[in-house]
Amino acid sequence: MLDTFSLSDRVAIVTGAVGLIGRNHCRALADAGAKVVVADLNETAAKDFADELGKAHLGVSLDVTNESVVKQIRDQILDRYGRIDILVNNAALNEAVENPALALELTAFENFPVAQFRASLDVNVTGVFLCSQVFGSVMAQQGKGSIINVASTYGLVGPDQSIYRNEAGEQTFYKTAAYPATKGAVVNFTRFLAAYWGQKGVRVNTLSPGGVENSQNEFFIRNYSARTVLGRMAQPDDYQGAIVFLASDASAYMSGANLVVDGGWTAM
Repeated sequence: MLDTFSLSDRVAIVTGAVGLIGRNHCRALADAGAKVVVADLNETAAKDFADELGKAHLGVSLDVTNESVVKQIRDQILDRYGRIDILVNNAALNEAVENPALALELTAFENFPVAQFRASLDVNVTGVFLCSQVFGSVMAQQGKGSIINVASTYGLVGPDQSIYRNEAGEQTFYKTAAYPATKGAVVNFTRFLAAYWGQKGVRVNTLSPGGVENSQNEFFIRNYSARTVLGRMAQPDDYQGAIVFLASDASAYMSGANLVVDGGWTAM
C-alpha cells in the first residue's frame, strides 16, 4: 500500500513555489521521488531552491497570468523531462497594505480598490485556469495526471473579521472580498475540470488549507488558534502529507474533491 504514495519518475510543477507553503509542497514531492519544477516570479530564488532540492530539479521564472510564458515553460519542461505528471496551482495574490496606518481604511469593503480586486482575479483565478489549460493538456494527451488547486478555508466560509481585533478590541484590518471570492471560484473550477477531463485520466482536486503561523501578531495567533478544533495555527509542513496523497496513486479514485486541512476551523 505504501508504494502507492511513491512519485518516482514523475514530473511535478509547483507555482508560487518559493513561498512559505510552496517550498514545503516542493520538498514533499521531491522526498516522494518526483522531479520538481520550482516555478515562481522570483527566478533567482526559484533556481536557488531547485539547486537546494538537488540536481534532478529545475527552477524557472513563471508569471501564471502570461500565456506565452506559461507555454514556454511547458516546452522547457517537455524538452528536459519529456512529460508532466503533476501540477500544483499554488500561486496566489493575498492582498497586503503597504502602509499599516491605512490598513483598516483600505481593507474595508466600502473602500477596497476595484483594481486590487481585479488583480486578485487575474492571479488567483485566471492563473489557475491558464496553468491548468496549458500543463493539464499535456496530461490529457498522456492519459494520466494529477492537478491540485490550492484554495483556502475562506473559499468555503466567510472570513471571521473578529480575529483581526487586537487586545483592546480594535479592528486592525479586514479580510477583503477578493481572497474569499477567488478561492471559492477555484473550488468550483476544480469540479468543472475534474468532470471535463475525467475520461482522459486526469484527476483534479482542491486542497483547502487553513492559516499558517508565520510571525504574525500574538493577538492574531491567539484569536485564530481559538477558532480551531486543534487550538493552533498550521505549521508550514502540515500540508506535505496531503500534497503527496493528492499527487500520488494513493488517491487514484479521488477527483473533483476538496481536501480540507484546517485544524478544524470549518468544523465549528
